[in-house]
Formats: sequence, C-alpha cells, structure tokens
Amino acid sequence: MTLPDPAASPSNVGDDLGLGLTLPGRGTVDEAGRRRVHPISPLVHGVSALPIGFIIVIGFSFGMVEKLGPIGLLAAVGLAVIFSLLVTAWKYLAWRNTWYWFDEDGDFRVDSGVLTRQQRRLQLSRLQSVDVAQPLFARFFAMAEVSVEVAGSQDSRLKLQFLTLVDARALRSEILARAAGLRHDVGEAPEAPIASVTPRDLAVSLLLRSVTAGLLLLTILIVVVTVLSSGWGGLGIALITGGLPILIVITEFIKYFNFTVAQSPDGLRMRFGLAKTETRTVPPGRVQAIEFVEPFLWRRWGWVRLRVNIAGVGHEDANGNKEETLLIPVATRAVAEDLVQRVLPGLAVDGMVWHEAPERSRRRSPIQWRRLAVAWDDSVFAARSGRVTRRLTVIPHARTQSVRVTQGPWERALNLASVHVDSTPGPVKISGRHLDALTARNVADEQSVRAEQARAGDHSIRWAEGE
Repeated sequence: MTLPDPAASPSNVGDDLGLGLTLPGRGTVDEAGRRRVHPISPLVHGVSALPIGFIIVIGFSFGMVEKLGPIGLLAAVGLAVIFSLLVTAWKYLAWRNTWYWFDEDGDFRVDSGVLTRQQRRLQLSRLQSVDVAQPLFARFFAMAEVSVEVAGSQDSRLKLQFLTLVDARALRSEILARAAGLRHDVGEAPEAPIASVTPRDLAVSLLLRSVTAGLLLLTILIVVVTVLSSGWGGLGIALITGGLPILIVITEFIKYFNFTVAQSPDGLRMRFGLAKTETRTVPPGRVQAIEFVEPFLWRRWGWVRLRVNIAGVGHEDANGNKEETLLIPVATRAVAEDLVQRVLPGLAVDGMVWHEAPERSRRRSPIQWRRLAVAWDDSVFAARSGRVTRRLTVIPHARTQSVRVTQGPWERALNLASVHVDSTPGPVKISGRHLDALTARNVADEQSVRAEQARAGDHSIRWAEGE
C-alpha cells in the first residue's frame, strides 16, 4: 500500500489511495510508516476534563464558593479551566510520543508514554474484537477511539484516542482484514442490517425485567405500609428503593439506545449508545459462550436477551463488576435464534438430550429444580436453569477453558454435585447445578475429553484465509 503525501489535503487523500478512503492517521505518518493519532486529540482530552475539573473544585470548596457568590463561582470555573489546560498540555506530550503501525510480521505495534515509555505488540492472529466508540465530548469534534482486544495477558486491550470517525473505521477495517488473512487495502467491508431495537421496546423490556419489576413492587408495598403505619413522614426509604430501579433503567436505556446489529464479512457489527456511541465488531469464531435470558414478564411478547462472553471484552470497573456484553438487549425468539446461528452455526439446542437433576434436588433448590439440566452434542455443551427468569447457556467445546465439579455440604448430604464448564471472563457462567454426584463427575470427565478433541481441530484463528 502506497502512503500518500502527508501534506496532501483531506480532499485528495482518498484519491491518492485510489480507493475512496482516508488513510488512518492522515498527515501524521513518518518515514518508517508509523502513524499518530489526530493532532487535536489533546484538545479533546482537555475539553472532556473540563466538567470533571469543575466538579472537583466545587466538591472541595463548596462552602467558599457559596460564601463568595458569583465571584466564587467564577473562580471555580477558572480553576476548572486551568485543570483542563493542564490535562491538554500533558496529553500533548503524550501525543508527541505515541505512534502506531503494523510490523513486518503483521502484528499491531504501539509506542507511547511520557515519563515511562511503553512498547506494545498485539498479535492479530489472537484478535478478539475491535471497537470504535465516540464518547460524548469526542462527538463534538467528530472524533472516535479505537479499542483493540487480543486473547492472552490480563493487559490485552489497547486504546487509541482519538482519530476522526472515518479514520477510526478505516483502521478497524484494516486490523480485521489483517487478522483474517485478507488484503487490507480494500476498504471497509460492507454490511447488511439484521436486527434493531426500538427505543419503546428497549424501555418496556427494562421496566419488565424481574429485578426492576420486583423493586418497583417492593416500593409500592413500602409506600402503602409506611403511610398506614407512620404517615407520610417515613417515605425516605421508598425514594431509595423506587429510585434504584429507575436509575438502572435510565442508565441501560442510554447505553443501549438505538441498538442495531449488522452482518459483514469481518463479523457481526453492533452499534449502540446515546451519550456515548459505540461500534463493536465481533470477528467470526470469537464468541466464547452465549446465554439466553428470559424474564417471566417477557414471555408474553416472546422476548429474550442474548448475553455473550467475548475474550477481553467487558472489563471490570473500579468496583470489580463485570460489564455485560450483549449480542442484543431484547429481541423475539426468532431474531435471537437467527443471531445465534450466525455466531454458532448449526446450533440445535432443541434436538439435544437433556440430563436433568434428580427429584431429590428439590430439597436443595425447591423453585427451579425441574429446570436444572445439562446437554451436549458434537460441538457445544449447554446448561439450563431458572424458573422465574429462565436461563440457557451454551459454550462450544473448543472454547472450554476448564471443567470443575463442586459439592457443597447440602449437596453432599443429598449425594448431589454441580459441574462448571469455565469460559473466558464474562457475564455468562455455564453450570449444571445439583446433578446426581456420579452423573456430574462423568459429565465433567467426558466434557474434558470433548474439549481437548475440539481444540485440536479448531481452525478459527484465520477465519477468512483462503476465501
């Protein structure tokens, strides 16, 4: 691929490539072919830090600001601006030292750091996903960030902040093409829409989830009991229990707003978000496990949610909570099964023979014991559970990380045990709970053999090579 003249204007860069594309890192390519993120990236960081600086200043000096009135508020704004300028200056130094490129082996390399220089190398043969996201303030500048995730070490995610949206999509396409063993100068792969979630369906589904509906009913009960026993003065707790589910609904509604799924040669593309828009591309063969979630109040509409484990996607936050990764937040059963067939072709759970928990498991799990069961075929292992909220989890044999059998004191007394098929970290947990103890051990031993055989024949690393 011939690089265009770095001095070329934005209007003729695509013509220089002969592809109608803009080169990622336009105007910031050195003689060795290394690229920089966009020059205004420090400014984007600085503007994003402005409200944070204002909140910090107000938090530490609220009393003084209130006492000084307008002058205090103006001083707080000034300090926030200074904080923003300091962030901009620091990010400018980081920008000068940040370069990214593809080495001779086809791997993705990044040099970065101000006080401590870092060199990162991501093997694209182990690529798990490439995401393009537009945080709120980056959208004001038509900028986006690119996140690249590979399987391997704990620190396996890399972010480039920021590129223009066009450049970010072009870089994503190039990374995916190189990982697939295809030409990387053919532009962004076309896509065909598959499914979308309307704002109405998203809002209704969030309100009707078992946890949300339960908290709302609890709030109504608290209000009635409080008014009848203590009058209107004891409703403070109702504001908390009632505000929590509404906050959950609003947060998820903003996150998954306008959720769409499209099919492209480089995998499934999911776009979503209101304040922060994200584009997540999942290459074929990279879904580690999948779960059908069917809350009780969704069954009237035949809705399900599809949760997935994708290696490296869905990192823990500061509180240690795992981000929920979805194929779709809510869909009809037909749409959900179509999506599953695209990531796990040939899956036929209905045709499996289920090995159910024995009747004595009722003493251990009186509500859901009839739903507890495991099944498998030549390609996947499945487990089901739940009575109020039904769950069906599926993991390909080749994606099995390990197999465990656990037996708590209550299970030992009933001669029961649970078998766990471990996937990569994520929201989906595959567990056959409260099975007959001997059956659980046999299932675990057989699953270990199936997993080993499946991994030996797995060829999903270069999913498009040879096409």
